Amino acid sequence: MNSRTDWTTRAETSADIPAIREINLAAFDTAEEADLVEALRQDPAWIDGLSLVTLDDAGALVGYVLLTRAHIGDTPALCLGPCAVLPQYQKTGVGSAAIRAALAAAEVRGEHFVTVLGHPEYYPRFGFTRASTHGVTMKTPVPDDALMVLSLGTEPLPSGVIRYAAAFGDI
Repeated sequence: MNSRTDWTTRAETSADIPAIREINLAAFDTAEEADLVEALRQDPAWIDGLSLVTLDDAGALVGYVLLTRAHIGDTPALCLGPCAVLPQYQKTGVGSAAIRAALAAAEVRGEHFVTVLGHPEYYPRFGFTRASTHGVTMKTPVPDDALMVLSLGTEPLPSGVIRYAAAFGDI
């Protein structure tokens, strides 16, 4: 399947919840991400409209991305993750479409900063840069190139330790 740029994305609805769980279970080796999404739905960090799905041409859900409230020091930010794509649709642009739509939705809502702990070869295409170059860290050691940040506008990134939603555990 070739990569494309015309995928349909939208905010999740309650009817999507079972399919979102299945996407996360299929995309990852364990149920950890699927369980995390369910825990985040009950967490104060959940922001309606920032849980997005990608649909195939028949309207079936094939991808998912979530942005939840985090902080860099005391400054409100968002955490991107998880991002999941059904295995048969990986490398087709599904994840990229979901991420671009989520970042656009966040910007429309007036959000300024996004953090991600992920593949250093993947996320820079969306404008993410190494967090350490901005003085942004985590309290738990992680590979330096995997922790990245993004400013959605012109505001300079704040420095500080990232605080994630309680559902993420003690990271």
